[in-house]
Amino acid sequence: MSDQNPYEKLGVTEDASFEEIQDAKGRLMQQHQDNQKLVETVEAAYDAIIMDRLRMRQEGKIKVPERIRFPEKLSQAPPSFPQTPINRSPAWLERFLDNPSTGDILWPAVTFSSLSLLSFLNNQDSILPLALALGFGCNIYFLNRKEQKFGRSILLTLAGLLIGVGLGSLLGTNLGGLDPLKFATVATFVIFWLISSFLR
Repeated sequence: MSDQNPYEKLGVTEDASFEEIQDAKGRLMQQHQDNQKLVETVEAAYDAIIMDRLRMRQEGKIKVPERIRFPEKLSQAPPSFPQTPINRSPAWLERFLDNPSTGDILWPAVTFSSLSLLSFLNNQDSILPLALALGFGCNIYFLNRKEQKFGRSILLTLAGLLIGVGLGSLLGTNLGGLDPLKFATVATFVIFWLISSFLR
């Protein structure tokens, strides 16, 4: 076996591919794993072939396949999906809007529904300012509980009061048949609920 060239020692031809050479080496190493001398002979033959191939490649006698020289050409580009525009609202609006939990919606709803019912069922007009004052205080409480910004809570509640009373009075007089003061009070409670649930 010593007078054989490295290709013959591995049992491959001189034009064998790199994969065939590796397979032959692996097969022979498996066969002769108990014989250390033969294992060393196989490894020496494999190393000699690799060195010979490297020398031939440097001399330009072996053409390296395109798939080895330029593997990036074979790799397929990842599929491109059409970019859907992300509908992002302005930053100031994101800081202003809240993503409420169920409790943040339900507690104000129960409170302002109760105050609305109290306003509608009571025939005395003197109860309406008291109900509005209670609603005003509750709205401040619900807003302040979220962000701990008392001044902002008062401003938002005051804006809600003005919008609710103004809008409720306007709609109440145009609808007819309804007491404009009661309608304005209920409209204010609806605005308070929206503010306390969805704003911060």
